[in-house]
Amino acid sequence: MAAFVRVALAPVVCVISLALCMVIYQEAFSPLYAILAAVAFLVALRVFGELPLTNGRSILVPGGAILTDWITVAGVLLFIAFITKTSDLYSRKLLLTWFVVTPFVLHGAQELARQVLHRFVSSGVMARSKVIVGLNELGCELAREIAEDPCRGVMKGFFDDRGNGRLALVKSHEILGGVEDVARYVKQNSIHVVYITLPMTRDPRIVRMLDELRDTTASVYFVPSTLPFEMIQARVDRIGAVPVIAVCETPFYGINGVLKRTADLLITGLIVLAIWPLMLAIAIGVKFSSPGPVLFRQRRYGVDGKQIVVYKFRTMTVCEDGAHVEQAKRDDSRVTPFGAFLRRTSLDELPQFINVLEGGMSIVGPRPHAVAHNEQYRRLISGYMVRHKVRPGITGWAQINGFRGETQTVEKMKQRIEYDLDYLKHWSLSLDLWIIFKTVLVVLKDNKAY
Repeated sequence: MAAFVRVALAPVVCVISLALCMVIYQEAFSPLYAILAAVAFLVALRVFGELPLTNGRSILVPGGAILTDWITVAGVLLFIAFITKTSDLYSRKLLLTWFVVTPFVLHGAQELARQVLHRFVSSGVMARSKVIVGLNELGCELAREIAEDPCRGVMKGFFDDRGNGRLALVKSHEILGGVEDVARYVKQNSIHVVYITLPMTRDPRIVRMLDELRDTTASVYFVPSTLPFEMIQARVDRIGAVPVIAVCETPFYGINGVLKRTADLLITGLIVLAIWPLMLAIAIGVKFSSPGPVLFRQRRYGVDGKQIVVYKFRTMTVCEDGAHVEQAKRDDSRVTPFGAFLRRTSLDELPQFINVLEGGMSIVGPRPHAVAHNEQYRRLISGYMVRHKVRPGITGWAQINGFRGETQTVEKMKQRIEYDLDYLKHWSLSLDLWIIFKTVLVVLKDNKAY
């Protein structure tokens, strides 16, 4: 939510400011101004979105940057008008007023949003909980930077192996435990971010802790005392003046998250409008083909490892959702004849577009597994829970690469997880579109679903 506000606010305000100027000058709405509004929105989204939009920054654009970025937006719009020879089609008085007034409107909107967001964060809503591993000068500086702006999150405390007698700073900060306690605390308290201010060496304690944190959905950052030259190309952020290096972070934080969610809503809306008669026909078929509910609801893990309810058309005579869930097998006696057709064609997955509209799922992402399967495999596969740093998907990179349907062995599940993690590393909007296109082809010719 915070990422959406800070990225989308400026473009929306730019368009609203244009509309207000049109009202003031009694300019009739026309396709020309609709085009201008659309282009202004896209350019502003791009320009304002170039700010580092990660959890370390203040939620809103700094005041000084507003004017600079708006001048950039205005310059791009004027350049487009010049090369398309359309500048004479618009009221110059209106445009001049818009260019002058918008920075002030932006500043006012930013300040209003800042107050609202601070109130939300201060009340615990939208706040990312954070811990620091290493109670040293660097860790204390980082804690101070976090405390200066509530939008940077809520600091829970420190972890350090040294005894209280050796820690001169212990009186002013809460020690939650030692390094070996980090992963357990993160799991039990749903911590969002872990900062490591210890030396970046292959200390067995740190290696073990990092491995254990792979069984959580927490974002992990190293905080170096200096940034060596060879790390210029690393993914680096700053908490105030303190540099931090991302070890494990979602690809959908900031503007990427806005683009991903917007694409999900637009594509899903079009798909649902096109297929609702088919979904109605399938619902009738399920109802009359066997006794039981039309929809099968099953608890699965969603983003940040939180449970969601995933919808599917019921294809079996049973609705398993407990501590033990048996995967469907070929010629499974529990599958109804009509259900077999739905599973083979993947039409049973169509209700998951409702999950996408609700915000629990995405069109493309790692496939969600039953809670029982999650608990089984997270103990067997290192890094399994990292896939839950994003919304689960109706389809995914693994599914179009041969891992669709039942996974009979742990080794096959490991390979599926490798594809999921590879997707997180290389995500792009074009990759999502390719996966959607390829999924249609796979469903038409693949027989691995049953």
